[in-house]
Amino acid sequence: MTVEQIKQAVSNLSPEEKKAFILETLPDLARDAMQDSGFLLQLFPVFMEILKDSGIELSQLLQLAGSMQGNR
Repeated sequence: MTVEQIKQAVSNLSPEEKKAFILETLPDLARDAMQDSGFLLQLFPVFMEILKDSGIELSQLLQLAGSMQGNR
């Protein structure tokens, strides 16, 4: 499959299926992609735009990240 075909297939999923797809595939994709140290610099602006569009404030994210560190 091409990237475009994958994007189209994912676009056709229901919102619940999209969430499941993201949660099930993102960890493995991220592990592979993070082997390229420059990739994080490409990913960060995308992630920040998603947060901005969602209405989540950076302070909320930092608070969540801080609480997650305590759970380790």
